[in-house]
Amino acid sequence: MSIRITIVSLFIATFVIYAWKDWFKSLCVLLLFTGIHMDRSIPTGMLGIQGLNHWNILFIGVLLGWRLSGRTLRLAWDAPVHTTVLFLMFLGVILVGMLRAILDRSHIEGYPLTNLISDRFINTIKWTVPGLLLFHGCRTRKQVVLAIMAICGMYLILALQVVYRVPWQCALGEASDALFRARGKACRRIGYNACDVSAFLSGASWGILAVVPLVRQKRHQVLVLAAAGIVTFGQALTGGRAGYLAWLATGSVLCLLKWRKYLLLAPVVVVLLLVIFPGVTQRMLTGLGQVDASGQKVVDEELLTAGRATIWPYVIEKIRQSPWIGHGQLAMARTGLTAQIELEAPGTGAPHPHNLYLWTLLDNGILGSLPFFLLWGTMLVYAGTLFVSHNRLYSAAGGLALSMMLAQLFAGIGAQRIYPVESTVGVWASMFLMLRVYVEEMKRRTDLIPADAACTGPSWEGQMAVASVYPPVTTTRREHV
Repeated sequence: MSIRITIVSLFIATFVIYAWKDWFKSLCVLLLFTGIHMDRSIPTGMLGIQGLNHWNILFIGVLLGWRLSGRTLRLAWDAPVHTTVLFLMFLGVILVGMLRAILDRSHIEGYPLTNLISDRFINTIKWTVPGLLLFHGCRTRKQVVLAIMAICGMYLILALQVVYRVPWQCALGEASDALFRARGKACRRIGYNACDVSAFLSGASWGILAVVPLVRQKRHQVLVLAAAGIVTFGQALTGGRAGYLAWLATGSVLCLLKWRKYLLLAPVVVVLLLVIFPGVTQRMLTGLGQVDASGQKVVDEELLTAGRATIWPYVIEKIRQSPWIGHGQLAMARTGLTAQIELEAPGTGAPHPHNLYLWTLLDNGILGSLPFFLLWGTMLVYAGTLFVSHNRLYSAAGGLALSMMLAQLFAGIGAQRIYPVESTVGVWASMFLMLRVYVEEMKRRTDLIPADAACTGPSWEGQMAVASVYPPVTTTRREHV
């Protein structure tokens, strides 16, 4: 065992033990550790046991600490009923899709049944659990701030790895094909596909900016702004064009909702970024202005979409064969679509549809996709409501969740998926953290606690005391952005 792995093991063991005293802080450490646990230097299994790794060990320790906490057990699950129903329906769709794959294993006979259940159901649900724990146990202002710091810190850690491993020439200069291959290799070394890294960093950069007003001291605000800058630079290095578009679209929505005065500066900022990062400009213009055999400049759709223009017509045709209920999980392989595309368009590579919306329609159909879109639509409304609030805490929690969700949905045009995966742990965590803050605000508005109540600190003596730890929206001038 190397020194690095020994240090990581001792670190994890420390917080597994500490989870018995304060599982919530260990949960925040788990979120931070999510930023490095996929690194190739950290083993994904130990002692030959599938799933026995550092992340899962700490995760189980947090779960046990949460389950044995007497204070937590006295807390009710108070999420809005319709939100809970939509989330359970979403999990039900995942279960049904997995069962369909088990009953019809055409073209995936070599996929072991235990791996299929583990990968496509157990692990899928697992990535949402940190967010659920945040919602259930995060009951004080201090805990909300700590959770926000943990989520932002996770993405800062990921961005620092990108900045360290990816050649800066990919963003700061004219990048060659060799450099872009090195970029993809470096992101895989971190444990993620470059497109996934680009997607979640595009949301994280805006999410961290939304947290700035929560920080009171100027020097700390500078540090948060620097963190946002590092995340943005890391995202520029990834070369993910869908992520670039998601970054621009997410920022535009945030400006339209609250930061309207910055809309006048937006064109200038975009131009400056394109000048500072010529590699980004080169990447964005890939496929445009190609010279054909006659010497005319044309748009190479195949190059522009990185092969997606070839894949999507096949996927759309397969969706038409079962538009309402889809084909179940792993539909691309099980229906023979992947093999067909590879046969008719060799070298394209189509393990999945490379489009979030086509993916869910192919697997789950219109009926199975509704719970997902209704759930995320509801969460977006909640997050937007909090983001435009004058309360610093509400705005930070809402802005972080809104940024992460919008980035995933915009980037989903070129990649991503509806199923929870490692790269979306922070997205689900920010969503359910935002939901906790939203629920507490709704309690205050429905007079479960007087509007002029003071923030007296944490209390576990009933729902009235639980609501009182959040400051009201209308407070002193210092509470306003």
